[in-house]
Amino acid sequence: MTFQNNPHEHVVEQDDERQLEWTVAPEQAGQRIDKFITDQLADPAISRTQVQDWIASGAASVGGRAVKANYKLSAGDSLSVTVPEPEDAAIVPEDIPLDIVYEDSDVIVINKPRGMVVHPAPGHSGGTVVNALMHHCRDLSGINGVLRPGIVHRIDKDTSGLLMAAKNDLAHLSLAEQLKAHSVTRKYVALVHDNLHHDIGTIDAPIGRDEKDRKMFTVTTKGSKHAVTHFQVIERIGDYTLVELQLETGRTHQIRVHLKYIGHPLAGDPVYGRNKTVALGGQALHAAALGFTHPRTGERLEFEAPIPDDMQHVLTSLRNR
Repeated sequence: MTFQNNPHEHVVEQDDERQLEWTVAPEQAGQRIDKFITDQLADPAISRTQVQDWIASGAASVGGRAVKANYKLSAGDSLSVTVPEPEDAAIVPEDIPLDIVYEDSDVIVINKPRGMVVHPAPGHSGGTVVNALMHHCRDLSGINGVLRPGIVHRIDKDTSGLLMAAKNDLAHLSLAEQLKAHSVTRKYVALVHDNLHHDIGTIDAPIGRDEKDRKMFTVTTKGSKHAVTHFQVIERIGDYTLVELQLETGRTHQIRVHLKYIGHPLAGDPVYGRNKTVALGGQALHAAALGFTHPRTGERLEFEAPIPDDMQHVLTSLRNR
């Protein structure tokens, strides 16, 4: 679960739940409590409806007293919410082939195919990276809970490329800290619409949930997180541009949202893209390079994965037009 990096937030860990406490800032006054909590959690797996259920059950309070979901917050309000951990769910190990790029007793790096979900979620209880890892590794770090064992970071279902997972808690803590410190190298190759005129640039724009559609994210100053993406043009192909992108931060859908924001959405993106686009079955986005410091040896590890055949076929077709 990802929580808003908020200076007014305090987290208390318990055995089977997480208690979050905030002091409402002046600029946050006037928000409904259910929207405030949903925005602060910023977790795609947690809906506003679910937060409303928590509030109805008495899991949220302001100044020690229970309130309703439509309660309007005031500056200085002391807000507390108890977030229950997901119920224990049996993740069924599945014998799904993995393209393993690197593996040792602490970490495993795989090249995920387009179309494969990283961890179980509503509508995707099986066939995920986690199901495959559970079969292959037998044991994974438990820090991220029973639903996401070993998962330190993730890439979208329809994004291909490199993904690392932790086999024990020591590795998980180290890799998570490296992500937080922005010392993990994450480079992507993407095909975007139109001719991107600048050869090199940086997109520095905060990302938060779209108020009109809670399943989507957008560039906004409301309930948002700092987000930075660097880009460099690799090749201009007619009315498309092939670019290399490097993440400085790792927000949900960051690349997809940032590219839409600058007017060059990902080709093939079914959510943030255009109706008329390439035939790919997902966004033309590939996690091509991943680098991190080994959590036990301290050695710097760098990995690369070639552009997958389906995306390469699209590029070849565009070049031959």
